[in-house]
Amino acid sequence: VQLVESGGGSVQPGGSLKLSCAASGITFSGNKRGWFRQAPGKERELVAQITSRGSTNYADSVKGRFAISGDAAKNTMYLQMDSLKSEDTAVYYCHVRRSTDFFNFWGQGTQVTVSS
Repeated sequence: VQLVESGGGSVQPGGSLKLSCAASGITFSGNKRGWFRQAPGKERELVAQITSRGSTNYADSVKGRFAISGDAAKNTMYLQMDSLKSEDTAVYYCHVRRSTDFFNFWGQGTQVTVSS
């Protein structure tokens, strides 16, 4: 299983970025999947998630600003991030939990920096 993130970078406050996560060896559909982030000195936290049944969950800090989505044909997951704030600065990780045995898979992470 391989998860490859892309789309990170540097942006000014108020700007937007779209992260992508392409999966191989596992299908996103039917498995819980989402995005986590980890800022320096802080624990990794959930940002947005799609459950195995297709419902979405968001951290309170990103509700109304971020949107998680996917393209089943491309087996790719996205995170659209708008109205970015400096506190969104972190390494963002793609995650999928295999439904058959609850094994967790992680991407390598992509840096998002929000700074003026």
